[in-house]
Amino acid sequence: MKKNIPGYDQLIENYHHLINQPNLPREENNGVYQRYQHPIITAQHAPIHWKYDLNPATNPLGLERIGINSTFNPGAIKFEGKYLLAVRVEGNDRKSFFAIAESPNGIDKFEFWDQPIQLPQTEEPDTNVYDMRLIQHEDGWIYGIFCTERKDPNAPEGDTSSAVANAGIVRTKDLKQWERLPDLISHSGQQRNVVLHPEFVNGQYAVYTRPQDGFINVGSGGGIGLGFIDHMENPEVKNEKIINQKVYHTIYELKNGLGPAPIKTNEGWLHLAHGVRNTAGGLRYTLYLFMTSLEDIGKVIYQPSGYFMAPNDEETVGDVPNVLFANGWIEEEGKVFIYYASSDTRCHVATSSVEKLVDFVKNSPQKDFTSAASVNSIVQLVHNNKGRY
Repeated sequence: MKKNIPGYDQLIENYHHLINQPNLPREENNGVYQRYQHPIITAQHAPIHWKYDLNPATNPLGLERIGINSTFNPGAIKFEGKYLLAVRVEGNDRKSFFAIAESPNGIDKFEFWDQPIQLPQTEEPDTNVYDMRLIQHEDGWIYGIFCTERKDPNAPEGDTSSAVANAGIVRTKDLKQWERLPDLISHSGQQRNVVLHPEFVNGQYAVYTRPQDGFINVGSGGGIGLGFIDHMENPEVKNEKIINQKVYHTIYELKNGLGPAPIKTNEGWLHLAHGVRNTAGGLRYTLYLFMTSLEDIGKVIYQPSGYFMAPNDEETVGDVPNVLFANGWIEEEGKVFIYYASSDTRCHVATSSVEKLVDFVKNSPQKDFTSAASVNSIVQLVHNNKGRY
């Protein structure tokens, strides 16, 4: 009989209780999407054998050896009947890595695979990696596009925080064996949020970018760009242009970037993005939607003026407060599972449908950025509702 470390039985009991906890819809519902009662993945979901040396001879006191700080910003894909998330896991050492979590229904019972993803390295190893988008491309590969961060070689002596960000690229057929491709070659500054379009466009790969002048400094960048790549084995993005601008005094006044790859609908490509604005309490990240033309993926045809989702009370608290970020969703027979993270700490799910999201994007007040326009939209709705209340 195997001898376990002190406290092992209680650890196992707590872990299985967490994994098997049902996740029911919240009572509040705005008709557009449905939130759920519990986060779907937290630091406590990390397997015990990732954190503890289970050999009582080398860990006689039953101490945690490797701490997990947070789990957030998951990429998402439906694969072989399972709902899979490529979760950004951050350890107590501040290093992020990716691990696949699996659920039978996309709402609860998420459990990590046996071990994290061991990313192949380029000649210049990644210092930190995060925020992987999973894209099932028309070419037959599943691509993982993520941010790779390295120390800025031009930083002044003694500067230990300046970094250079770029898009790392891997591809796989089974989400277990990963092939590393060269990092993105871009001529428009640093790239922290790059998303691959799921279909070829005129025989080329299309990528959505978020160029900015520096790792923190947005400068002249900050909008959602669109560019094209001839071959993923030599991923140089060409003809890059901004298709969705940051705008003064809006939810995306500082910067904005695409979340997951867009969903194709009968009326256009449906996009989920993040917008960032300054507040007296710091940066605030919210999520917004827009649509682009089926004939021209760079042409925005609908965009509501406000956010789609913002952090609720408990979601505002965490490592980086007041943040919602999403880089994964799954569309299945018209139902949409939206996977998002709150305050760089935990993962959540919300559900909606293509029908509802398209209706929201088309029929919400469109971008008109003045207080007077906002009032006019309400007054018009009041008049339309006369006799109905």
